[in-house]
Amino acid sequence: MFSLEGITNAIQNWLYNTFNPSWALVFECLIVILLATGLFAILGLVLVLMERKVAAHIQIRLGPNRVGPGGMFQTVADTLKLIMKEGLTPDLADKFLFNLAPFVVMIVAMLLLAPIAFARGFQIWDLNIGVLYVSAISSLSVIGILMAGWASNNKYSLLGAMRSGAQIVSYELSAGLSVLSIVVLSGSLQLSDIIASQENGWWLFKGHIPVIISFVIFIIAVTAETNRAPFDLAEAESELTAGFHTEYSGMRFALFFLAEYINIFIVCAIGATLFLGGWMPLHIGHWQAFNHIMDYIPSSIWFMGKTFFLIFLIMWFRWTFPRLRVDQLLNLEWKYLLPISMFNLILVTVIAILGWHF
Repeated sequence: MFSLEGITNAIQNWLYNTFNPSWALVFECLIVILLATGLFAILGLVLVLMERKVAAHIQIRLGPNRVGPGGMFQTVADTLKLIMKEGLTPDLADKFLFNLAPFVVMIVAMLLLAPIAFARGFQIWDLNIGVLYVSAISSLSVIGILMAGWASNNKYSLLGAMRSGAQIVSYELSAGLSVLSIVVLSGSLQLSDIIASQENGWWLFKGHIPVIISFVIFIIAVTAETNRAPFDLAEAESELTAGFHTEYSGMRFALFFLAEYINIFIVCAIGATLFLGGWMPLHIGHWQAFNHIMDYIPSSIWFMGKTFFLIFLIMWFRWTFPRLRVDQLLNLEWKYLLPISMFNLILVTVIAILGWHF
């Protein structure tokens, strides 16, 4: 199977043969930082354009079509505009926390990249508690949002931040229980082990109906956690202007905007890893001929294809469903999703103990 493993091994061997171990580690870290920063920049441009094109297609219109071929440079023009905009700070704001908040949100997004396997052997850090790490670090993003809302000294920002805090803390429970169902079936918290457990079929297919229920709940929960419509109560334009980032402008606003799309990519990458096999090709049991043909498709293409399919699904939600009220949003979690998730986890545990999965 073609993979990026050979490239990473070649770079590592060259560094350790050329420099002493300490300097080789430093250079490895610098390469990772540069690649992560470049990935963030590219994803920001691509996902914003994708959002506009998907919205236009659903609403039967053209979308961006002036700047560049098919409007593909529209997001580049928007980025240049944001770079040139002046970053304003309200007079009565807590200036230190106000300036720190966007960086906290971005740092959390960068930390979440560590355990994700983008291709076979192409992973920053293969933690043995990867699922726990992702669950723990993702919950820290609410700190940056609350910090931004409080420090802005604006009632709309504070209301948006409090809504976001309640929303993220609530839906983390259902998302966590959905993820636990895959941990129970695979018997490991390590993402590489979870991917390896899907060599003869993705858990979405071989885990029966309870895993399908977990997948649906996971998609709903992460859509709410990333403050995406129809759960975008934290930045409801018709009620709160722009929510927690009302007072932000210029590049600080751009960091919040970028973090939203990066978080969408990360949660979809986690979903693809847990439920759809990550970089693993589509293998069906002992169909050797079919599985061999699937292996010819590079692992990075499998991973990106699955991830962007889930991103499209979340974007489809935004332009299909109307926004919920706050009480409806919390009722959906506490009265429906959480009880279903708890009962579903028991079913998955029974299936795992009795070995009823494929």
